Amino acid sequence: MTDEVSDTKPRRRRAGKGVRIEQVAQEAGVSITTVSRALNYPDSVSERTRALIWAAIESTGYVPNRLAGSLATSRSQTVGLVIPHISSSIFADSVKGLADKLAAANYELLLGLSGYSAQRELEHVRAFLSQRVAGLVLTGFSRAPETRRLLSDAGIPVVETSDLGANPLDMVVGFSNRDAARAMVKHLESCGYSRIALISLPTLDNDRELARREGYIAQINASGGTPVIVEAANGVAGGAAAFQTLRSQAPEVDAIFCTNDTLAAGCVLEAQRQGIQVPSELGIAGFGDVELAQEFVPTLTTIRVRRHEIGSCSGSLLLERMSGNTPAETTIDLGFQVLPRGSTRRRRETV
Repeated sequence: MTDEVSDTKPRRRRAGKGVRIEQVAQEAGVSITTVSRALNYPDSVSERTRALIWAAIESTGYVPNRLAGSLATSRSQTVGLVIPHISSSIFADSVKGLADKLAAANYELLLGLSGYSAQRELEHVRAFLSQRVAGLVLTGFSRAPETRRLLSDAGIPVVETSDLGANPLDMVVGFSNRDAARAMVKHLESCGYSRIALISLPTLDNDRELARREGYIAQINASGGTPVIVEAANGVAGGAAAFQTLRSQAPEVDAIFCTNDTLAAGCVLEAQRQGIQVPSELGIAGFGDVELAQEFVPTLTTIRVRRHEIGSCSGSLLLERMSGNTPAETTIDLGFQVLPRGSTRRRRETV
């Protein structure tokens, strides 16, 4: 079967609500049948034609409705959630909190994993909107302009989580990553450490990680120190590798703040392999208070965040809005707590 591509130049149409498949076909210069095949059976359409059609979808803001027989204005009993990954209990606990809250109101949860990619998040948002979700929960505030436009046009309630953004789409549930990181550096300083380094994940499309890095830098600068930052791949092995890099580049460092507990665990293990005593020679702290932090030897000094409540509060806000009411608060700051444990020493009191 050949693709039906018109020789006539398509006329650009304004993006917005109520865009129909006919407008996409006209914009792309193909038939309605070809657009339908590209959406439902992509392999049946040439790569060139698919590119034309997706460019037209981007231009017009068209969202395919995959709920057979439903009206364009219908909403399902589903909510979409996009998180970076589910391998960490930080996100897993939030998912459970949200799912439990929605299930009690007979709503189902659809899950998408972005892998810290704004483009991948956009694809999930498109897919969820095509299924006419009643609301969306997204992680952080770093997203593609097209995602913002789609959600603005969709007119459904949206909750952004895990930080406190200055320019939210709609509603927010989270805590200040910047303040939390700064509080941890202050704690390490109060323990007597003076040369504190940071091991963090990449900050691309990850505003939470960027905020933690900014908080670390702000406190180090305020104390008259020099920031030392090593970027790591996620996971225990990533933390161990970053520890090796840090020790070779800045052996004078006497404490390390890691932006998650898994990285911190990797640092502790590598320190032990190298015969470095934690916490007497080197203090190590993490972020998140996952179960590993409490069971590790030594136990990890870390920052506790209310992971389950992030999900449940997000669900409450959505349910309030989906029922036609206006929540009393649209920005909920759940705060954080610094938890001193065995991986950092206490300053000796003078007698």
